Amino acid sequence: MASTSAESSNRPKLGPSPFKIPSDLPELPEVPGTDPTRSVLDSFRIAIAKTVADGLEPLTVEQVYQGVDYGKKGEDFTVALPRFRLPGKIDELAKKVIDKFQPNEWIESVTHDKAFLHFKCRTSTLTRLILDQIHALTYDTESKQPEYGSNSLGEGKRVVIEYSSPNIAKSFHVGHLRSTIIGAFLANLYRACGWEVISLNYLGDWGTQFGLIASGFEKYGSKEALEKNAIQHLLEIYVKVNADAEKDPKVREDAAAWFKRMEDGDEEALRNWREWRELSIRKYEEEYARLNVRFDEYTGESKVSPKTMASALEKLQEMGLIEEDNGALRVNLEEYKLGKAVVRKRDGTSIYLTRDIGAAIERYEKYKFDKMIYVVAAQQDLHLAQFFKVLQLMGYDWANNLEHVNYGLVLGMSTRKGTVVFLDQIIREAASVMHEQMRKNEDKYNAIEDPENVATEIGITGVKIQDMAAKRINNYNFNWDRMLSFEGDTGPYLQYAHVRLSSIERKNPELLPLPAPSQLKTELLVEPQAREITFLLGSYPDAVKTALKTHEPSGIVTFAFRLSHAISSAWETVIVKGEEDKEKAKARMALYLSARDVLGAALRLLSIRPLQRM
Repeated sequence: MASTSAESSNRPKLGPSPFKIPSDLPELPEVPGTDPTRSVLDSFRIAIAKTVADGLEPLTVEQVYQGVDYGKKGEDFTVALPRFRLPGKIDELAKKVIDKFQPNEWIESVTHDKAFLHFKCRTSTLTRLILDQIHALTYDTESKQPEYGSNSLGEGKRVVIEYSSPNIAKSFHVGHLRSTIIGAFLANLYRACGWEVISLNYLGDWGTQFGLIASGFEKYGSKEALEKNAIQHLLEIYVKVNADAEKDPKVREDAAAWFKRMEDGDEEALRNWREWRELSIRKYEEEYARLNVRFDEYTGESKVSPKTMASALEKLQEMGLIEEDNGALRVNLEEYKLGKAVVRKRDGTSIYLTRDIGAAIERYEKYKFDKMIYVVAAQQDLHLAQFFKVLQLMGYDWANNLEHVNYGLVLGMSTRKGTVVFLDQIIREAASVMHEQMRKNEDKYNAIEDPENVATEIGITGVKIQDMAAKRINNYNFNWDRMLSFEGDTGPYLQYAHVRLSSIERKNPELLPLPAPSQLKTELLVEPQAREITFLLGSYPDAVKTALKTHEPSGIVTFAFRLSHAISSAWETVIVKGEEDKEKAKARMALYLSARDVLGAALRLLSIRPLQRM
């Protein structure tokens, strides 16, 4: 359980990129917001913008750059001329650009179609630069450069991301799984874009349910069961004591009294609770490690200082923002169409909105963040909106940098036997099905060092990809068959693509070691399938940039599938094994290894461990 503080943690510096645009290429102007040393396609877009601006004065390169879009149906890039609102007919404007255009090392051709100009990049330059850049950014281990696709958009900035946040007395269910998967993706994404990331797990470790468990523990608790699986045992007690409370109202009264003692700092009431919390965190850490997720800090509702909450309430009262209702305190947010937010219950105990307010204030004091993200289900949209609005009304400027990343429900999630489902059951069942599949090919199965671990990884990949494949706000139906299939757009299919690419070196040792991309004869990569892979590899930094804007993992998943499909299409024609021309075989191998590195980077961004064998 690491803890990070604003004072002790250095903000990351990506430093200059180890890749430079070769000096033998025509010089290009600089355009703000672009970085050709981390995204080669920026260079081609600048070259296109310059071509259009040269033909259509007084347009500037910067103005045209904003209108250079990816092309459709075999075109690399497209510019829609009407967007510039220039005087004159579109055909005449297009003719001006085409008449002035001279093919060069950046742009091969330009064609006019209705309102559009379509541009084709010079294939030899495209291939050489993209393979060279991937090699530089993936293999430059000395300067600890981030992987290809990273960029310096957030350099010097700090983001706090709160996600997962299960209740320690309840089992880790599918809602927490969604928050965990999306939150881990965002933490990886921000890190890849140069931000310093502090990931927090804000545990539900406080509240009247602990009063219930405390009173129930005396009746149903077992030290042995607690040591074995604290979360499971506390859940069992919670279920039993809740059943008791249905029959006897006094059980809830005792629980409320017990929790009041906890809030008042009664050491005897807190002793057991502290042990439950520690044992629960230990169990969670095991679960998260399986999911390839780690947190910088485990915090929780209990960690919010009562003093901070009290002074927040005092401030709200002084500002005249509080109204009383039968002893409860509320903030009236009706003018913002956000209803009335309760900040203290009738019995005087805190409510989770008050704790969220206190936690946010303490976090800003501790981390001085530039942005804080809460990954919480869409059902909590109102709560988060109220919470942010209250902080803004209190006059905290940093409250404008709070963001809610929400998500929809998983529908129909149960084990194949039809029972209610928890994470552990899902992973075990997915792993067992994968294990059965793998056993069908005995030779490959025997070549795997740890088949059980590999089966688990494929199962987890299936769960994650099914979750992240569609827009996060959409509800989706959990589907076992789709999750575990090796066909079509599934997690196992992506792992299979990576494994296939990883096998190239093993199957062609005579071509190793490969020369640096600048020494390869990349001009031999003439097949349309090879060019499609190259262009897709070049688009990966854009996919990362877009994901940072939208907070959508689905864009990276879509990229990974498109790349895997392109590799699959090339496999039979762009061959390495059996190619007699050794120079051609080496160039192809370099292309496939670059594809492996980029697919691996995309999977790691999605918190998936790419496999070498399966």
